[in-house]
Amino acid sequence: MGLALRLGVLALIALVGLGQADEAPKVEVYSRRHANPGEENVLNCFVSGFHPPKIEILLLKNGEPMSNVQYADMSFNDKWYFQRLVYADFIPKKGDVYSCRVAHSTFREPQSFRWDTDF
Repeated sequence: MGLALRLGVLALIALVGLGQADEAPKVEVYSRRHANPGEENVLNCFVSGFHPPKIEILLLKNGEPMSNVQYADMSFNDKWYFQRLVYADFIPKKGDVYSCRVAHSTFREPQSFRWDTDF
């Protein structure tokens, strides 16, 4: 079996999940460095342990979608559950509210997870 075919089979197995049960995502929202008001930083939303792989992840500032959001490739762990990192550069200010909104089939409606500021 050629390498390309083997990789294709692995990808198909990952998408099918070998009959995995639906699993709700675990969501962590954090900054790359200790946050100081007015200083550049990176806001991360790491979503892990979910199945099926169809998911929508948004970074929000004061309830509005942030700009310049980057989406890392979706991957899966050794138990075939999926994970994805979404991140954006930001400059935190006192009073601003940052959150990560996740829509997944295991949630009745999209869930918001707030970033707890360090200041």
